[in-house]
Formats: sequence, C-alpha cells, structure tokens
Amino acid sequence: MTHDHRLARERMVKNQLIPRGITDERVLKAMGKIQRHLFVDEALAGEAYNDHPLPIGHKQTISQPYIVALMTQALELTGEEKTLEIGTGSGYQTAILAELSKMVYTIERIRPLLIKAKELLERLNYKNIKFKAFDGTLGWKEHAPYDAIMVTAGAPRLPKPLLEQMADGGRMVIPIGNKYSQDLIKVTRIKDSYKQENLGGCRFVDLIGVHGWKD
Repeated sequence: MTHDHRLARERMVKNQLIPRGITDERVLKAMGKIQRHLFVDEALAGEAYNDHPLPIGHKQTISQPYIVALMTQALELTGEEKTLEIGTGSGYQTAILAELSKMVYTIERIRPLLIKAKELLERLNYKNIKFKAFDGTLGWKEHAPYDAIMVTAGAPRLPKPLLEQMADGGRMVIPIGNKYSQDLIKVTRIKDSYKQENLGGCRFVDLIGVHGWKD
C-alpha cells in the first residue's frame, strides 16, 4: 500500500504542482515526502493525493495539495525561519512547514483537531513544532517576531496582531475576502510598511476570532 501512496505522491508533484508553477525544489521535495494520507480519515486515504480539499471533521478541511504548495512557496522558506501557522487543522500543512523551517508555532482553536494533529506529528517524530489551542487572530506574542506566517483560513481583513508579529523582511500568506471567496494575499514587511501581492483566488473556511469572523 505504501508503494501506491508513494506513486500517488510522485504523480501529485508531477501533474498538479510543477505544471502550475511550483518551482521551489524544497517545497516539491517536502510535498513528495510527507504522507498526506495519514492526515485524513482512513476512508478518504485513497483520495488524499487528488486535486481537491477533503473534510477533516468539525467543519474544517485539509487544503488541496496545490494550494498548500502555493502558500508554502510564497513564504520563501530557507530552513532558518521561525514560522507561525494559524489553523493547525489536520497537521498536514504543519508538517510541510516543519520540514522547511527551523521552528514552527501552530495555533488551532478547535481543541480535538489540535490534539489529533499533535499526536500524529509527534508520532512522525517532528521535534520542531510547538502547539497552542487559542484564537489564531491574536497570534502568539511570546515567540514573536516571526519570519513567516501562514494563515490557513479566510479573513475579512489583515489581522493587526499578525502584522505586528512579523519580523522585518518577514512574509505572511493569508486568504482575504468574504465568506464565499477570497484572494490569497502575500504580505511582506519592510520596516514599518507592508507590501501586498495578490496570488489569486481561493476558498477557505472562515478564520474565526477577535480579528476575524465572529463565530
């Protein structure tokens, strides 16, 4: 079975990622390595490498592989970063970030999801991830500033605490828009100004919190 999954991963990288402009070798390698099927229910394991999101319970999803790769590539990770992830979810994106960053701080407001992801990631032997059950729109102040911030839920606007917790030269990727469609925005901090770049349309679950949508 593992053999099939490996082939499925190779196909995913070759057919879904490379043709759509994922060129960062480190991102492609991480996507080819991480066993995405472990992060979804067993019943969905056969679909784990397909080109669409999948449900993970609690009205949450695991993002389509291409979106994971696109968001990760936009962070320009070199392996030296302190990375903040808002929305642990299944833990799949967390694992990708952990492969590519020095340290990952991940926040999830739905405690059962956080516990499940933490157990899986610890079983997979990741030692560079810290977990917190919290309102992600507030960030994780005690470990700031962050070189990279990834938000895996759609926000009505840029959450101010996250902007404040970016390091100079830091990058953040966040979906911004209404509840039905968002644009993937890459924010780069240059001293006290923030440069924004639109990476295209996307659709995420709502970012709930003080600086996001109300529950």
